[in-house]
Amino acid sequence: MYFLIQKNVFADPRYDEIFRVVKQLNLPHETVEFLSNSNDLIYKTNRKDIFVYGSVKLAKITKEFDWQPGSFYGKNHEFEKYSIGFGEHLINSKSRLFQFSDNFDWEEAPKLFIKPSRDAKIFTGKVFSKVEWEDFVYYTLRDKKQTKITTQSNIQVSAAHKIIKEARLWIVDDKIVTSSYYLFHDGTEFEENVSEAALVFGQQMANLFRVADAYVLDIALTYDSWKVVEVNCINSAGFYKANVENIILALEQFYLKE
Repeated sequence: MYFLIQKNVFADPRYDEIFRVVKQLNLPHETVEFLSNSNDLIYKTNRKDIFVYGSVKLAKITKEFDWQPGSFYGKNHEFEKYSIGFGEHLINSKSRLFQFSDNFDWEEAPKLFIKPSRDAKIFTGKVFSKVEWEDFVYYTLRDKKQTKITTQSNIQVSAAHKIIKEARLWIVDDKIVTSSYYLFHDGTEFEENVSEAALVFGQQMANLFRVADAYVLDIALTYDSWKVVEVNCINSAGFYKANVENIILALEQFYLKE
C-alpha cells in the first residue's frame, strides 16, 4: 500500500512518528500538501492502493477519490449513525441534535456538554454554562477570521458526566491493534498502559458495531462503567502514546488480504 502523508498540520507532538514508521518498514510513501488557500492537493503517484493521513480537510477531500482504502471519513463516523450502533453504551446516548445558533432548554441542568456532531474539529467539545455557551456563539459568529463554524453547523447537547479517565483505541478489521490514554480527571493517578477492563469493553463495542474497516474509538470510564465517547476518523486522529507501527502493519495486512 502507498501512504500519502500531509506535512505536520496539527499539534500532535508525535505526528512525525508515522514518517519514521513507514521509512523503517520500507513502505512507499510521499509527503503531500494543499496549494495555498485551496482544495487542490499536490501529489505525484498514480497508484490507487493509497492510505492518507493528515488533516480533517485531507480526509474529507480524498474520501471522494478513487483510492482504496483512501479515506474512511463520513458514513458511520457521524453521530446519527454510531449512536444507533452503540446505543446505551454511548456516554451521550440521550444527546439532542441542534444547529449552532439554535436556542435550547437549560432548565434541566445548569451546565451541559456541547460538541460538534459531525465535524469534530470545528471546536472542542466541553461543558458550558448557559452564559458561557451564549457568549461563545455570539463571539464565534462575529469572528471574521474563523470560517469553519456557521449558524447551521451541527452540534449535539447532552448532560454533563463525571469522567475518571479517557482512552483512545485503534481498531482495524474489528480488532484493537493499539491504545493510549489521553486524559485523566480529578487528579487520577496516571497509568502508562490502558487497563484490561477498558480493552475488553472496547473489543465488545467493536464486535457490536462495525464503524468502518479501520477507525478510532474514544472511550471513558465514568463512575458507573466504561462508555463510548465518540468515533474518530483514523486518517486524521492524533496518536498520543499509541504504537504507530501496529496501526500501519494492521492496515497493510488487512488490505493485503483484500
